Amino acid sequence: MNIQQNISLKSYNTFGISVYAKRFISVTSVYELQQLLKIEKDVFLISGGSNILLTKDIEKLVVHIDIKGISIDQENNDAVYITVNAGEDWHEFVLWCVSENYGGLENLSLIPGNVGTCPIQNIGAYGAEVKDTITKVETLNIETGKMVQFSNAACKFGYRNSIFKNDVKGKYIITSVSFQLTKNTHNLNSSYGAIESELASKKIKKPTLRDISEAVIAIRKSKLPDPKEIGNSGSFFKNPVIQKSHFLNLQKKHPNIPSYPVISSDTKKSDTEVKVPAGWLIEQAGFKGKRFGEFGIHEKQALVLVNYGNASGKEIYLLAKKIQKSIFKKFEISLEIEVNVI
Repeated sequence: MNIQQNISLKSYNTFGISVYAKRFISVTSVYELQQLLKIEKDVFLISGGSNILLTKDIEKLVVHIDIKGISIDQENNDAVYITVNAGEDWHEFVLWCVSENYGGLENLSLIPGNVGTCPIQNIGAYGAEVKDTITKVETLNIETGKMVQFSNAACKFGYRNSIFKNDVKGKYIITSVSFQLTKNTHNLNSSYGAIESELASKKIKKPTLRDISEAVIAIRKSKLPDPKEIGNSGSFFKNPVIQKSHFLNLQKKHPNIPSYPVISSDTKKSDTEVKVPAGWLIEQAGFKGKRFGEFGIHEKQALVLVNYGNASGKEIYLLAKKIQKSIFKKFEISLEIEVNVI
């Protein structure tokens, strides 16, 4: 086993934060991971590094999950069942699905990170969530070294949430994720406003999977910075869900405040709650586009905190706390950080 000493993690997190791992190893197979856990269980896992903000050097052994591979388990005229190993790049996998005419993930194009992290926060965008395509998640129990399978129901998926962020956090390592995707008859989700507008601008009335994917990519590129150019982790805060009565009171003071319906797992619309865009709240509080030296809030999307080059994780975290305090003071809404702060 090639355990390296004092390795910079700057290239292993999309924020581009320069902290160090006292010890570091990259594993490329489940067997290698099992052997490693026999001698060391207190480890720090990192994969695509797309949903973390590192504020300090890591004393634990940092294990980079780099297990690759895609396999088709079975298929019929209507569906295909695919298992993808945790180290595969998420966007590259989505593009592959689109090229093969496998439907269900096209709305999740250009989301940074690897496949193994997609179930943890139930990634979602433009009216879609990954939970709607996942059939099972294969994991390795850190304590016992045994493989444990979680069904879709067992994952306890919620809005940007799952069992892996709560009940079993730190107890299992996701090694692969299995999906059920459509083959011939696709349930295209093009009703999201921004997608509709993008398709209309291209005069596309009957979109294909590729049309949806390309529309999402165009939208994301127009609003969100490329982590390869400006360090960021995408949406830093969750869109808050508030009581409808609270929303109606806010509406009196802020007539233009937008909202979206809260949809339960059984696809029913809540009568008592609404979702408010966190980006709009942050923009109204005057933070959009603000820069503080080497860090700040993106000029096109207030939901995205950025590292312009040499910011520390602590600086970005303190900015996030400042934003939370300001939003609560102005709207009496508590913003929840979506990114994992280490």
